[in-house]
Amino acid sequence: MGDTENVRKTICLHYYGNIYCKKDDIIGDLTTVMAPKTGVYATTLKDKTPSYRASITAGGKHIALGSYPDEISAAKAYSEAAGILGKSAVSPGSPLSKNLATTKIGIEGIRVKVLPFTKAVSLANFRDNRIYIKTPIYIFNKFFRYYFTPEEYFTFDADDLFFYSNHTITRRGNHLFVADYGMQVNIMSRYGIREHAVAGRDYYFVNGDSTDMRYSNIKIINRYHGVRRITKNGKYIYKAKIHINGDYVIGTYKSEEEAALAYNKTALLLKEKGCKKNFPENYVENLDAISYASIYNSIRISQRIRNLEF
Repeated sequence: MGDTENVRKTICLHYYGNIYCKKDDIIGDLTTVMAPKTGVYATTLKDKTPSYRASITAGGKHIALGSYPDEISAAKAYSEAAGILGKSAVSPGSPLSKNLATTKIGIEGIRVKVLPFTKAVSLANFRDNRIYIKTPIYIFNKFFRYYFTPEEYFTFDADDLFFYSNHTITRRGNHLFVADYGMQVNIMSRYGIREHAVAGRDYYFVNGDSTDMRYSNIKIINRYHGVRRITKNGKYIYKAKIHINGDYVIGTYKSEEEAALAYNKTALLLKEKGCKKNFPENYVENLDAISYASIYNSIRISQRIRNLEF
């Protein structure tokens, strides 16, 4: 290294085949020499903070691995990604080979420390299924799983693959949402389950697994606002009620469609009387216009509700 009179110490770190000399540990005019790091690119954030992006090329696909605060972290992310896609295919200074896995390996055994686990899932799916999806999805036969952690995932029908490939699921409490047209939408609405519905009362999971979101596993009990199925003398009947300042029972009916229309008719009456409360309307799709009008006109609203004043 030449004259070291002005150099107190130099510490070199060997990292994934590259040698990094730590600049902060060098005193004097010694110039830091750093070997090029495969897949790592220096950049600057809007606030002028240095940042390092990592990316990898595999099967002709250029994949961004994220931004990191230092080069070593970015290099580690690249190494972890290369390990998932196939370490044997990596050579320094060149993109990953197009020779991806020929058999499905799955995500079992994936352990990453720097690379986000969700990105690791996308890479594993690309390796095994030849399709890159930005959201953390791994495709199986006729279904796929959307992962949060190795132990936390939700199972969906293959028919939903396009939707969740383009929508990121977020969790708030026990509820799952996606951003759709600028709004946060509860994913249960995709099954016809109304807002504020309660699992076990308004719908249930056939196999008891609340993470299995396949359509065949979700059975709806109460589809309509203000309507609840109850059992009387061994038979199902449907009770309609509406919440104003407390619950008011509208009546009990033989079918859920009739109870839903009773709720609609009561909500309209209350609005006409000046009630400012926002009552959601039930949409009953399996009735033709004549049947709808016949049931609607036959419904009688109790005098107790008719006497309410606002």
